[in-house]
Amino acid sequence: MAIIGFLVFGLVVGAVARLIKPGRQNLGLLGTLVLGILGSLIGGVVATALGTGKFTELNILGAIVAIIAAVLLIGVVEGFMGKSRARA
Repeated sequence: MAIIGFLVFGLVVGAVARLIKPGRQNLGLLGTLVLGILGSLIGGVVATALGTGKFTELNILGAIVAIIAAVLLIGVVEGFMGKSRARA
């Protein structure tokens, strides 16, 4: 059950990050999910390192860092996608 909750939270983080990031992102549902999960992992690691709770716990600092990390990851993915389009 925890895995399903983690996937749902990752999707929410990815969706919020896409809403925050200006411009149009060429990401589908799966891309949003993956970026949200990666952002959630980063947020959990940072929150654990700061001592606000365990990695598997949902806390506000971890959620904020997860959203920020997902926004940054969207920018990185857009940068790589833009470079690959310029070559084609």
